[in-house]
Amino acid sequence: MPRLLLRLEGLALFILATWGFAHTGASWWLYAVLFLTPDLSFAGYLAGPRLGALAYNALHCTLGPAILAGLGLFLESSMLLGLAAIWAAHIGFDRMLGYGLKYSSGFNDTHLGRIGRQAAGA
Repeated sequence: MPRLLLRLEGLALFILATWGFAHTGASWWLYAVLFLTPDLSFAGYLAGPRLGALAYNALHCTLGPAILAGLGLFLESSMLLGLAAIWAAHIGFDRMLGYGLKYSSGFNDTHLGRIGRQAAGA
């Protein structure tokens, strides 16, 4: 049940962030082009699982888009709000699919459980 709830939270974040993006007035092309940008953090795994997990988690933690959204509100910048919404939508989408924050033991070990072929009930 907790995994289902966490995935539903991801779905809610994805939907609300996408809805929020729609209200920024930014181009949907920007959304499409930048949606997968946080996944560039996978490159950190080329330096090993510890650095890979650090890089992945830095770009897949909701603190980043929350801080960016706060800055966007403070500066009254619809562009910053749009970027924060895209980033949050990506995180929500990943969580909905079961991809959680990574442990340094390996890419497949996440806070939502083990992912991949050898996942135990994920």
